[in-house]
Amino acid sequence: MTLNHQEIELIDSFEQIAVDIYPTAKDGSKAVAQEIAALIKARQAANQKVVLGLATGSTPKYLYAELVRLHKEEGLSFKNVITFNLDEYYPIEPDALQSYNRFMKEQLFNHIDIQEGNYHIPDGTVPKEKVKEFAAEYEAKIEAAGGIDLQILGIGTNGHIGFNEPGSTLNSHTRLVTLDNSTRMANAFEFSNMSLVPRLAITMGLNTIFKAKRVVLLAWGSHKSKIVQRSVEGHSTDQVPASLLQQHPDCKFVIDEQAAEDLTRNKEPWLTGDCEWTPKLRRKAVTNLALKLNKPILMLTDRDYNENGLNDLIVQYGSAYELNIEEFNGLRDTITGWPGGKPGAQLPSHPERSEPLKKRVLIFSPHPDDDIISMGGTFIRLHEQGHDVHVGYQTSGNIAVTDEFVLRYIDFAVGFEDMFGIDRSKSSQVLADAKAFLGSKKPSQKDTPEIRAIKGLIRRGEAKATCRYVGIPEENIHYNNLPFYETGLIEKAPASQADIDITKDLIRQIKPHQIYCAGDLADPHGTHKVCLEIIFAALDQLKHEEWMKDCWVWLYKGAWQEWKINEIEMAVPMSPDQVRQKRLGIFIHQSQKDVVPFQGTDSREFWERAEDRNADTANLYDQLGLQKYAAMEAFVRYHFM
Repeated sequence: MTLNHQEIELIDSFEQIAVDIYPTAKDGSKAVAQEIAALIKARQAANQKVVLGLATGSTPKYLYAELVRLHKEEGLSFKNVITFNLDEYYPIEPDALQSYNRFMKEQLFNHIDIQEGNYHIPDGTVPKEKVKEFAAEYEAKIEAAGGIDLQILGIGTNGHIGFNEPGSTLNSHTRLVTLDNSTRMANAFEFSNMSLVPRLAITMGLNTIFKAKRVVLLAWGSHKSKIVQRSVEGHSTDQVPASLLQQHPDCKFVIDEQAAEDLTRNKEPWLTGDCEWTPKLRRKAVTNLALKLNKPILMLTDRDYNENGLNDLIVQYGSAYELNIEEFNGLRDTITGWPGGKPGAQLPSHPERSEPLKKRVLIFSPHPDDDIISMGGTFIRLHEQGHDVHVGYQTSGNIAVTDEFVLRYIDFAVGFEDMFGIDRSKSSQVLADAKAFLGSKKPSQKDTPEIRAIKGLIRRGEAKATCRYVGIPEENIHYNNLPFYETGLIEKAPASQADIDITKDLIRQIKPHQIYCAGDLADPHGTHKVCLEIIFAALDQLKHEEWMKDCWVWLYKGAWQEWKINEIEMAVPMSPDQVRQKRLGIFIHQSQKDVVPFQGTDSREFWERAEDRNADTANLYDQLGLQKYAAMEAFVRYHFM
């Protein structure tokens, strides 16, 4: 949609930094890569160097991949490029798995023709008493190179840029800093447990960043949307370091649609210009207003709408009364105890079809516990209501099993064989080898193939037990073990056609009437996102097959998020007993209880997150004036045809 001049001015009245929004992170990354390529080529034509400031972490991965592609496929040379990285953990060896030195080489430098002496990364091995001297030299090198022409930044959920945490001042330079606990928790997925996350880092200061001639900040995903909004639309304050970029003369945020969700132009677009009042936008406006005013929908008045910038909506409908009823009824119709469709009932407004009475259902679970955690109540109900339910476990989930669990299970195997007079020589040797390896294992060292296989077996057993608990026959349990996941490391391989083919084969085998898959893109290590992209690719390649016309796809959220109330298209309620039943199903996954590696910034156990999230959804419906339930699981339909 093209914005007119007045709408641009209204948006500018909220946004204090230029913002470019792209459909996906890949689209935004490609645009920034083209800007970098154009700058490099312009300097090459003038026989000049170009100095880039580079960031690390998951945010710039697509950017670096596109720069590598431009080099390999389009001949972009980096021989005139000098780079300076923002930061590095301290202390850390340069070849450590989590080292930013290693990250930059693996993601970029090893794949382009940049000269080895032309890239600079803070040294995490400098003796502590010499860090100040090193930092001063780092600043001097930047100055000697002519200063940074283009600085790439990411943004932390607390607003940090580089490792400049809240409270960092504008006159700060390269230095040793203490990492905020929220930053350490956000980065904990890179380490096997929180205690191994460094507490210190070397980072460029805000003064150093502000000297860059141009700054481009990247942000992807809905988990960044709130801090993007605070940085772009809030007050410029050192408590949100990224907001200080409002004072930079040439700064731009490049974000995807999810990271833009909380910007006023998207959250309340009626405040920034004329709106096309689609059904989805009406639902958003009415539910937002009701929640903002803490009123049930049916209690909203003309005055409420007029005083909150929604007078155009009232003009279109004539009165709040008619609008309220329509939106109340629409929300009411999303609630159903029959996720597979209500048999024998012709309900045009029901979320699902009533026919066929018995549906073939395929639940995709990225990890071996997402099915029960994210949609356990619906999972159980689908089976109890007579549908032919299958589960496809997309990955082994082996990296999320602790080493202690491996020894526990091998020890059990040895004891089992001894108890029944079975030759235990092999299992005893496996146990001895495992103890020896794990006893000397370095932080985040790659497990042996045997240990990875055992960890996968543990999770497979728990998944099978969950299906047995629900009542799913063993032949309806499918283990995809997608290849992209099986690296043995937190860093996964890119998805390939092999992953898509495995997924296609399962879908084609079952020919489901319903597919459920995780639409959660906020898991800390990105597995859900990749799994979803694989399913979408498989559906796209299958969509022309005749039986696919009868297949509906429903997206659930994972352990980290829930759908917004205005997005929900099917809400499956649960009673207190059903909540308890789901909880017991989650408890089957004992390897994921109490202490879970890579669980992100949320310290709650998965069953606690699930119950709180489901209760919050039910409370929102209640707050809007609808039925009161103990909990609700929410879904959004994906249209792939």
